[in-house]
Amino acid sequence: MADDVNARAELKILVIDFTEAFNRENIDEVMSYFADDAVYDEFNAVRHEGTDAIRAAFVPQFRGDYGKMRFHTEDMFLDVPAGKALIRWLLTFEEAERAAGWRGLDILHFSNGKLIEKHTYAKAKTPVVNKAADSERVRQAIAGGY
Repeated sequence: MADDVNARAELKILVIDFTEAFNRENIDEVMSYFADDAVYDEFNAVRHEGTDAIRAAFVPQFRGDYGKMRFHTEDMFLDVPAGKALIRWLLTFEEAERAAGWRGLDILHFSNGKLIEKHTYAKAKTPVVNKAADSERVRQAIAGGY
């Protein structure tokens, strides 16, 4: 029982610390959580594989292209045996001319203390629609193999 409690606490701390690294605007710290062969699926359906590609995807955010961005955790679900977490957040950003925000969630998959998958979903006015001709995953799902 104590091992389950400790494993849950460890996963929760990983998720919180990872999120707070974004809020500290520390790209090196954020990247330290990722495994070398990690995958990051953005909310706009762009997929990045490996830490170099993931880092490049985060550069505009950490460079300040969108103003000051902060993730505010609203809820979290943990699947400790699988090493997975679902974190629901409100993302706020502030620029000199405007301030705004939107809600979304991340599905995070950790293995041996490293993030191997990060899937981001966001509430948006217009959903991303992938045509079957452009997406292997859509083709597989339609064919019943997903």
